[in-house]
Amino acid sequence: MTRGAARENPGPSTLAARAVSVRFEGLTAVDRISLELQRGEVLGLIGPNGAGKTTLVNVLTGFQVPSEGTIWVVDADSTGWQPHRFARAGVIRTFQNGRLFKEFTVRENLEVAAIGVGLSARKARTRAAEVLDWLGLTARADERTDALSYGDERRVGIARALAAMPRWVLLDEPAAGLNDVECDQLMRTVAAIPERFGCGVLLIEHNMRVVMTVCHRIQVIDFGKTIAAGPPAAIQSDPQVIRAYLGVREQRR
Repeated sequence: MTRGAARENPGPSTLAARAVSVRFEGLTAVDRISLELQRGEVLGLIGPNGAGKTTLVNVLTGFQVPSEGTIWVVDADSTGWQPHRFARAGVIRTFQNGRLFKEFTVRENLEVAAIGVGLSARKARTRAAEVLDWLGLTARADERTDALSYGDERRVGIARALAAMPRWVLLDEPAAGLNDVECDQLMRTVAAIPERFGCGVLLIEHNMRVVMTVCHRIQVIDFGKTIAAGPPAAIQSDPQVIRAYLGVREQRR
């Protein structure tokens, strides 16, 4: 692995990627992308299928080591950390396929997440109860997760991430498969997370109604590169973004 040039740390409230590239046997999935997520904001990360979004999230959470560039958690160069170390530092993620412990109850899923980042069993129970109450899931707390509806599974995935005491929470397509009513509920939840939990939110999402409603800033990537970044109003009218989403571009290889 080749590291990028050293730079000053990004600040006390920041999770950052700097000039990150990821290559798989000659294929460049992420190409010198830089990104900063502040606590207290919702940052949207969007792009067509295959743009490199999930690969970048994997790098930010330790599931993929970058071929080049650096990852910073506050003032620590965290490039090459294992996922559990990112989690202990407050970088928590959800997954597209949920990855809940199906044989556990809703409450147990949250408690395990909290214990996994260092909370005692007692504090984990308290944290789980607080998150369940905030998300309106207390009535489902003792149900096994394999008995939940798809929409409730997605909500429990977010609840489990919040139980793990995040400083930054990375939500990977939380609106996938949800109906309009569930999307409305999701938007209210995501918009309220920074103030309620004091963390930053990175929202990876294809549902543009969700993205444009809740995000303070949006970063758009395509073919592994950043093609635009800015507030929602600017992104909606950006010609490169319009071309990427309309498919008026060279054929992918």
